[in-house]
Formats: sequence, C-alpha cells, structure tokens
Amino acid sequence: MRLVYLGSPEAAVEPLHALVTSGHDILLVVTQPDRKRGRGAALLPSPVKAAALELDLAVTDQVNDIPQVVADGAELGVVVAFGQLIRKPVLDILPFINLHFSLLPRWRGAAPVERALLAGDAETGVCLMGLEAGLDTGPVYDRVTTEILASDDLATLRARLVGVGTEMLIRRLSGGFATLGTPQPQHGESTYAAKLDPSEFEIDWSSSAEVISRLVRLGYAWTTFRGKRFKILVAHVVKVVQGHVEPDVVGGVGSLQLANGVRVCTGDGHLELLRVQPEGKSAMDIQSWRNGAKPTETDVMGR
Repeated sequence: MRLVYLGSPEAAVEPLHALVTSGHDILLVVTQPDRKRGRGAALLPSPVKAAALELDLAVTDQVNDIPQVVADGAELGVVVAFGQLIRKPVLDILPFINLHFSLLPRWRGAAPVERALLAGDAETGVCLMGLEAGLDTGPVYDRVTTEILASDDLATLRARLVGVGTEMLIRRLSGGFATLGTPQPQHGESTYAAKLDPSEFEIDWSSSAEVISRLVRLGYAWTTFRGKRFKILVAHVVKVVQGHVEPDVVGGVGSLQLANGVRVCTGDGHLELLRVQPEGKSAMDIQSWRNGAKPTETDVMGR
C-alpha cells in the first residue's frame, strides 16, 4: 500500500521498519519537530525522524504536508504514538488507522501503558483502530491482549506491546483494505490515560507498598533522603510469610528497617530497595549505597 506514517517516539520505530520491510510504499513520514533532548543544547530529531532518514524516506514535521501526498496517491495513514491530534480536514481526505497501546475503551489518551501499570491492571493490550476526531474513540479493527507480569516494568511491557502490535499491523495490512477488514465500535466503560505530571513520580510513603512498587516500575520514582533527591529504580514488595509479622518501625512511614537488606515502612507493608540513584551520583545496587551512605534506622525517607 501507499502510506503516510505518523509517529514520534522510539515505540513507533519498529512498526515503521516493519512496514518498509513488508513492501509498503511510505510516501511521507510525519513526526514531531526537532527538540532539545538531554543536557546538551543541540536540537535532536525524534527517533522516528532519525529512522526515516536512515531509510531514505521523505520526512516532515508538518501535518499540512499530507494533502500533497494524497494527491500523489497515498491510500492510508498509519499513526503510532504521533503525539498530536489529527484534525478533521486531514481526516476527511485520507483514511487513518492508529495502533494504540491499550484495550480500548480503557485508557484512551497519551499514557495508556503507564496508567495500566499504575492501576495494577492484570492485563492490557494493543488495538488497531480507525482514527476519528474524538480522542481514541474510533472503531476497532483488531486487538491483542497480553498479561501484565509481576516482573514487568514500563520498558519491558511497552516493548512487548510494540512487538505484538507491529505483528498485528503487518498482518492486517498484508492484503491492503481487504485484510484490514471492517472495524467494530468500542464497547464498555472508557477511562482516560492522562500524561503523567512530574509531581506524580514523588513517592507518598503513606501509600501501600504495592502501590509504591507500581510507581517504581515506571522508572522515574523519587523521594528524598537526608534532604536530597533520591531515585528508587528497582524495589520489591516484602512478601508476608504466613504466621510471621514484620516488627513495627518506631519512626512510622518512610522509616528504614536494616536487619534484612534495606526496607522502607509504608502505609501498608514494607518495600525492599534493590537499586537506587542518589542525587548527583550514578545508579547503584542497594549494598553499594548502604556502604557509602551508612543509613541508620533513625533515617526517614521523604525528609
């Protein structure tokens, strides 16, 4: 098929490569403008733009360039994590499909993978949907479901969703519109996956250990320790052994228990820290941090 591809982050690179490998003709790639990334001041392209240039594809950051390739014979637009809404005038001149990383109508919006993890969902998936003016409200051509494993973090879950979603996309477009099929309306209660605000990554130690562990699995969770920012990169909920009760921690939530590793008292249960990153330092395993910081049970996380 003759396609227009719209995508921006790393998650949208694999589907682009797969479409090219499968023989589809990508007339234009539309992505977000170059932005300053990291600590340097230089403008850098989005991952999709970098991939498109390597593939020698035409690329733009202007959605308004799409009408020209429609005149050149574009048949379909494919959207994967583009990062902005496609307006009705463009939708009216070209059909679009969207690879969305949730089981619609649950988690419509910008951060479906993150919200599924935070909510403690048992499963999630990918939907191939028709694009319309509403936010992720279009009819669904196909969907794939996957279990959210206890070992999953944001990176592993997203990678798995990208993989199964890419396979579904290629399969559904293998025979053009004939294999794309007829979409079905979404059914069920809708929920909105708002983009996470930076303030949401600060740990509230009065929450349960389970809730905090979900936040840690996103990769950005932080607290303070002795007044400085302190990232928690890997942590496990301490499993309660039948008949065994963890001893109380005198200092309350946020207090440390050091007899068995480094455990933090939460509003419900204990969280064992495994990998951390103190402010101004590299990530390290918990024993290395303990050797250097020499924490005591009078220390309290969040202070």
